[in-house]
Amino acid sequence: MTSPVTRLDASARTGSRGGPAIRHDWTGAEALALYELPLMDLLFRAQSVHRTSFDPNKVQMSRLLSIKTGGCAEDCGYCSQSAHHKTGLKASKLMEVERVLSEARKAKAAGATRYCMGAAWRSPKARDMDVVVAMVEGVKALGMETCMTLGMLSDDDIVKLRDAGLDYYNHNVDTSEAYYDKVITTRTYADRLDTLARVRDAGMKVCSGGIVGMGEERQDRVDMLVTLANLEEHPESVPINMLIAIPGTPLGDTERIDPIDFVRTIAVARIMMPKSFVRLSAGRTEMSDEMQALCFFAGANSIFVGDTLLTADNPGEDKDSKLFAKLGLSALDIEIADPHEAELASTAVQRDARQS
Repeated sequence: MTSPVTRLDASARTGSRGGPAIRHDWTGAEALALYELPLMDLLFRAQSVHRTSFDPNKVQMSRLLSIKTGGCAEDCGYCSQSAHHKTGLKASKLMEVERVLSEARKAKAAGATRYCMGAAWRSPKARDMDVVVAMVEGVKALGMETCMTLGMLSDDDIVKLRDAGLDYYNHNVDTSEAYYDKVITTRTYADRLDTLARVRDAGMKVCSGGIVGMGEERQDRVDMLVTLANLEEHPESVPINMLIAIPGTPLGDTERIDPIDFVRTIAVARIMMPKSFVRLSAGRTEMSDEMQALCFFAGANSIFVGDTLLTADNPGEDKDSKLFAKLGLSALDIEIADPHEAELASTAVQRDARQS
């Protein structure tokens, strides 16, 4: 079991400039061998890889807002927003542009540099795209990175989002292809990969990861990472979520994943995709400070801040600030071209949105 990893210790592990090789030919056996290393060896390797591309004491702060909640036609077994599940969540209409921009300003003031907006759709309707575009333009004008998750996209949707300046499109693969139909039946694994490919071809960055703790095996976790790492380009952002078991969903009674297995998943993601941001996403309210610290040591360098994560609870800024102070971590900054010009552009976008 250790031979594939031993082979990686030599030339395969080292790129032409002395850093880790960017590989797109991982096998499930190799990934599982990494996952099953002694924990100290795995964490040392992951942290060593992490330091080749990132400051180990900087964490990217993102904020996620649900711009359209509930009533989704998909049957994702983990999701409270599916119309197939009786979770008590009422569907809402698409939010107004100004309300989204107001929330984005608050997020920026609290230290967030990326603003992510999610809508509970199988795919957006044509009538909603002008409003979505105005949201992207307005948030980008504030000097923040923008990310959207809207489900599957038509070619026309992709062009509109790209032309609006969308930085990232999020579309998770969720789990391994082998385990996928145990969780979702209304959309295929191939549908997800097709969406990612078309977003990439349009020139936007990709945010794609998955959820662990849904009853899958270790091999499923690493196979999910193999799928992502073997894409033509690695996703720039890889969110790793720990299942929040929500009553009323098919996975509502699922036993919680062992914390060390979750940390192992983070570490393998970091090793296989050395230049990607690995985001410690859903489930942090159920994680101890010690577990989160291990995740950061394993290579996680992005979190969502704020009290809510779409419809689920999330640690608030105060709790995160205390944790960061204990660990000596600080927020990663991004460059903003000209705050004055950004504010003027934001004002113009708001005016246009009101007129429309």
